[in-house]
Amino acid sequence: MTQVLIIGASRGIGLELVKQHRERGDTVVATARDETSLEKLRALGATAIKLDVSDMISIAGLAWQLDGFQFNRVMYVAGLYGPKTIGLQPPSAADFDAVMHTNVLGPMRVLPQLLDALAPDARIGILSSRMGSLTLRANSAGWVYRASKAAVNSVMKDVALTLDGRAICVSLHPGWVKTDMGGQEADIDVATSASSLRGVLDGLKAGDNGGFFNYDGQPLPW
Repeated sequence: MTQVLIIGASRGIGLELVKQHRERGDTVVATARDETSLEKLRALGATAIKLDVSDMISIAGLAWQLDGFQFNRVMYVAGLYGPKTIGLQPPSAADFDAVMHTNVLGPMRVLPQLLDALAPDARIGILSSRMGSLTLRANSAGWVYRASKAAVNSVMKDVALTLDGRAICVSLHPGWVKTDMGGQEADIDVATSASSLRGVLDGLKAGDNGGFFNYDGQPLPW
């Protein structure tokens, strides 16, 4: 039976991934920050763990809660957009710290906690964004978020190098999705994004380790 870990499953893509994996009959462990969200996850049949990826004390208690699991699939979804800037408006220190702590420092602290809970040939997807691509960049909107996603792509590369031969780790662009972050004018719905992301992880080969992929499986330039 496939064991799946979803980091950041209180809403949107993370919650939809839990639903779809449970419908497929997978064993799912999922994290959220508040009790209301944890109850939603339990109602879906998932093992729910309270986790705040911006809180070191919360993260420090994660590894022992995963003892005994061997995850075939890990999806790191937790993320924060931050200030919706258009040009070069300098961010406040608080806004910058909130985005970087959630989107970059969070994975750097959480992912090492998972190493003993990975099954052989595990697949790890880190939700990034094409907004983090330097090659594809055509404007500077949301530049704090863009900087954080470029940085998390670097984090993913280091994880991929460390786990090479043991797990396949990739960055994933979920598409422009109709979520609280993406808005209702976005291109695709949450179910389509989540289903496509699952398909990309399922289809990964060893040579894809360290890659950057669109939700439809197409490689993306850095």
